[in-house]
Amino acid sequence: MGFYFAQLLTGLANASSLFLIASGLSIIFGVTRIVNFAHGSFYMLGAYLAYTLVTLWSGSVLGFWGGVVLAALVVGLIGLVVELTILRRIYHAPELFQLVATFGVVLIVQDAALAIWGAEDLLGPRAPGLDRAVRILGEPIPEYDLALIAIGPAVLAGIWLLFHKTRWGVLVRAATQDREMVGALGINQAWLFSAAFVLGSALAGLGGALQIPREAVSLQMDLSIIGEAFVVVVIGGMGSVSGAFVAAVLISVLNSFAILIFPQISIVLPFIVMAIVLIFRPYGILGKPGSEAGAPEAPEAPLTLMSPKAMMVMCAGLMALALSPLFTAEFTSVLLVDVMVATLFAVSLHFMMGIGGMVSFGHAAYFGVGAYAAALAVKFLGFGMLPAMAFGPLCAALAALFFGWFSVRLSGVYLAMLTLAAAQILWGVTFQWQDFTGGDDGILGVWPPGWASSDRVYFYIAFVLCVGGIWVMRRIAYSPFGYVLRGVRDSQTRAEAIGVDTRFHQWMGFVIAGAFAGLAGVVFAFSKGSVFPDSLGIALSIDGLIMVLLGGIHALAGPILGASAFVLIEDWVTRLDYWRFIFGTIILVVVLVAPDGIAGGIQRLWRIIKRGAA
Repeated sequence: MGFYFAQLLTGLANASSLFLIASGLSIIFGVTRIVNFAHGSFYMLGAYLAYTLVTLWSGSVLGFWGGVVLAALVVGLIGLVVELTILRRIYHAPELFQLVATFGVVLIVQDAALAIWGAEDLLGPRAPGLDRAVRILGEPIPEYDLALIAIGPAVLAGIWLLFHKTRWGVLVRAATQDREMVGALGINQAWLFSAAFVLGSALAGLGGALQIPREAVSLQMDLSIIGEAFVVVVIGGMGSVSGAFVAAVLISVLNSFAILIFPQISIVLPFIVMAIVLIFRPYGILGKPGSEAGAPEAPEAPLTLMSPKAMMVMCAGLMALALSPLFTAEFTSVLLVDVMVATLFAVSLHFMMGIGGMVSFGHAAYFGVGAYAAALAVKFLGFGMLPAMAFGPLCAALAALFFGWFSVRLSGVYLAMLTLAAAQILWGVTFQWQDFTGGDDGILGVWPPGWASSDRVYFYIAFVLCVGGIWVMRRIAYSPFGYVLRGVRDSQTRAEAIGVDTRFHQWMGFVIAGAFAGLAGVVFAFSKGSVFPDSLGIALSIDGLIMVLLGGIHALAGPILGASAFVLIEDWVTRLDYWRFIFGTIILVVVLVAPDGIAGGIQRLWRIIKRGAA
C-alpha cells in the first residue's frame, strides 16, 4: 500500500511541475490566440537561469528560492521582448504563421543557450532544507516533492485570485471569451496581450526553475516538455487554467502507475488520453465551444488558374529540373530528390490545410506509414520496388481513412492536436515494436533493384512520382471536389445549408492528403535505403508546417517554393556553427517581411514592378 501511495505522490509532484508550464501556455492562448511553440524555450531558460543564480548564491534557503523567483521574473521579461519585437508585428497574420515565428524563436534560443552554457548537461544543487526524504507509510518520499505538491495548488489559487479579484484579471477573462468586444470597449488590447504573455512566460520559467533539483538542465528540455504541455492544455480545454490543473494531475498520476504496469505505453500515454478525451469531449474537460478558434483570419482570394507567363516559368523550371542530372554531380541529384520528396510532402499538407482548412500537427504519420509499409513489404512479403511503391501509399490512405474519421469531427486547435496524437501513437508503436519494425534501429537495406540503383535512374523515378503526384493534387484542387472542399473550409454552415455532406468531403480530403504524403515517404525510403521512427516524428510534421507557411498557404505554388527554400537553406546552414540561430533568424525575417509567405512576397514584388513599368 505504501509503495502505491508513494507513486501517487510522485505523480502529484510531476503534475505540479507540468501545471506551471501548461497554465502559462493556456493563459497566452486564451488571450492572444497564439499557439506558442516557444513556450518550451521559456521553460528551458528558466532552468538555465535558475541554475546560474542558485549556484552563485548557493548554501542558503534565501539564495535558492530567490534564484528561482528571479529566474522566473527574468524569463517573463524575455517573453515581453519576444512579444514586443516579433509577435506584436504579426498578430494579424494567419495564426499558423505565428506558430512558425515561435518555432524560429525556439531555434534561436537553443543556440543562444548553447553559446552561453555549453552543450553539457548541468546538475543543479538540492534545495536547502528540502534535501532529505521523509517516510510515509514506510516509503521514502523526497521533501522537495512534497514542496512541489503544495506549490502547484498555491499557484492555481494565486492565478484564480488574480483573475477574479482584480480588474486586470477580469479583462483577461473577458478577452478569453471575446477579445473583439474588449477592443470595442476601448481597452488597450496590445498591453493586455503583453501582460498576459509576460505572466505566461514567467510561469513557464518558474516551472523550469523548480526542476533543477530534480533533473539535469539540458538543451533538450524545451522540445521534451512542449508536446506534453500542449497535451495538458488541450485535455483541460484551451484557455482554462483550472482545466490545465485537472489535466496535469490526470496525466501525471496515470503515467506514474502506467510505468509499473506497462512501461512501454508511458511514451504515448498522454496522447492516448488526449485522443480519448477529444473524441468524447471535443472541447476538453473544462473547455467551452469556440475555444478552439485562433486569431481571426482574413478572407482568402478565390482559386485562379496560372497566367500564361507563370505557366511558362513553371514549365521552364520543370525542364531545368528534368535535365539537371545531365549537368550536375551525383550529390546534387541526391539533394534534388530530397527537394522533390519534401515538395510532394508539403503539397499534400497544403492540400489538407490550404484547400481543406484542416490544420494538421501530425502529417508525418502518413509519410512514415507509407515509408514503413513499403519497407516491410520488401522485407517480409518479398515485394519488388514498384509493387512496394504502390503498397505504401495505399497503407497511408487506409491510415488516414481511420484517423481522419475521428479528426474531421473536430476543428481548429483540437483537430490539429488529435492529428498530433495519432502521429505520436503510431510513432510509439513503431519505436517499441522491435521485432516487427526494428524499433529505434529501423529497417535497413531498402534499396532500389539493380536496374534502378543508379542515382540518375532513381532521380527520374522520383521525378515522375513526385511531379506526377503534385500535378494530380493540383487537378483535384481545381476539380468540383476541390471547390466544394474549399467552400466547406470557408463556410461550413452555408455548405451544409445547401446540402453538402461537409464531414464526408473533409474526410476524403484527409485521405487524399494522407495518400500522397505516403507516396513521398515511399520515394524517401528507397532513396535512403532505410526507414527509422523519425519519419513519423513531431520534428518532420513541424518541418512540413514550416515549408507550407514559408511558401504561403494562400497560393498553390506556396508549398513548392517553401519546400525548395527550406531544404536548400537547411542543407546550407547545417554545415555552419550555430546553424539553428541562423536558420531561426531566416525564418523570422521571412515571417516579418512577408507574412503571406514567399509566394505572397513574390506577387507583391511583381505588382510593384508592373506599376513602376507603367
